Order: sequence, then structure tokens, then C-alpha cells
Amino acid sequence: MAGMTVLDVGPWGGKALPGQDELPCDDGEPMETSFHVDQLALLLDSLTWAWRDRRDYYVAGNMFVYFSEHQIKRNDFRGPDLFVVLGTEFRPRKSWVAWEEGGKLPDVVIEVISESTETVDREDKMRIYASVWRTPIYLIFDPETERLDAYRLDVDRLQYAPLVPDERGDFDVAPLKLKVGLRRTEYRYWDRLFVRWLDAQGEPLPLPQELMLSALQVERRALARAEAERERAEAERERAEAERERADQAVARVRELEAQLANAKKV
Repeated sequence: MAGMTVLDVGPWGGKALPGQDELPCDDGEPMETSFHVDQLALLLDSLTWAWRDRRDYYVAGNMFVYFSEHQIKRNDFRGPDLFVVLGTEFRPRKSWVAWEEGGKLPDVVIEVISESTETVDREDKMRIYASVWRTPIYLIFDPETERLDAYRLDVDRLQYAPLVPDERGDFDVAPLKLKVGLRRTEYRYWDRLFVRWLDAQGEPLPLPQELMLSALQVERRALARAEAERERAEAERERAEAERERADQAVARVRELEAQLANAKKV
């Protein structure tokens, strides 16, 4: 099953495996750059807003994922930058602990790499995500080169195979029924390419602030149209007033000429 695997969750020193309240949830190290933080925030915010009526998934960034007793003992694996799990409960968590989640593991993982993490993300983590987690879709974004790589799981070989982009360079994220691609975005103090969730038409899932900006632009256009209509009506009123004055002047002139003619006939 997508995003599921057989867990190594045997007896842990003769005791039950610890839960999220007992396990570390933070490695104490900051993320690589401020862009890393903002890129993940954008992905989190846009997906949770688009799926705000859903309660059957979980998405998190920079969170530990626990999947085996061996991993706990070694304590040497950090969580992915961002992951999405389907068919679960939408609620807060300190960490994702697979044995507390019915064995579920991420359906989609995204890593935002840097020079110091690229080897781990493209080798060690890729191997774990494929052979142990069996995560169907794995995405790697390099902000320096603005390169986005996407992979799908070959379930027979338990290895990743590159996904082929469409004509726009976007990738199909089948488990989420979405696409993903690079789009130039103004976000916080950036104006650059970001990884964006996309709908079937290739349009980015909007951020709440983008919806607010769009609504503001609609209101501004409506206001501009109303102002233009008011100015047109005012101009029409002024033209009508001028026409009325000319008509009044013409009537007065006709009456004056008629009076002059009547007086001439009396002479």
C-alpha cells in the first residue's frame, strides 16, 4: 500500500516502544537558510488552505519521523523538510511516530537541499524513503540552481525512477491528485521561483494572502469602473446641461425675432 511499510517494532529493551511524548522532536539545529523556512511555509500554508475542509491527511515541515526500533537506538536520522500523509487524522503532533499511526508513513516527501545536505538527500534519505518508507513520490528542490527533481517509487525494485515533466515542466503528484512545479512568486520579501502545489490546470494553489490580494484587486477594478461610470455620467450631465442652455438660448432668440417681426407688421 502507498506510504505503508513493514515496521521494525519489536520489543525495545523488553518495553513498549516510546511515543511522541518521549521521543525528541527537534534536533536543535536551524534550517539552512531563511529561504528554506519560507519555501516550506508556502507549501504548508497553500496546501492546508486548499484542503481546509478536509480532516483525512497530515502535512508537516522539519519534523522527525520515527519508523523503527533500530532508528531510535542509533538516533541518527533527521526528519524530511516536508511530508504529507493521507488517510490519517488532521491534528497536531510533536513527531510522526509510525507505530502510533497504524504503520502509516509519508505518501509524499519534499527536500529543499543545500550544498551541505545534497549528498544525504540524494543518497541516504532517498534510499530510506524508497526501501523502508516506500514513499510513492519524492521531490528534491535546489534553490541555488532552481532545479526541481521528482521521482516515483518503483514498487517492484523499491527504488526511485525519475518522473517525466509535462510540457510546462510540472510533475504529477498522483497520491495528492495535484501537480507540483516552479512558479515565480512574491512571498514575504522574496520575488523568485518557488515550488508550488498546482491544480489540474497548472494553476498554483493560492495562499490566503494571494486570495486577499486578488479580492482587493477585484474591488479596486470595480471601484475604478464605478469611478469611470460616475465621471461618464457627470460628463453626460454637463453635456445635457450645455445642450439645454443652448436650447433655451435658441428659444429666447426665436421669441425675440418673433416679437420683432410682430412689431414690424404693426408699422
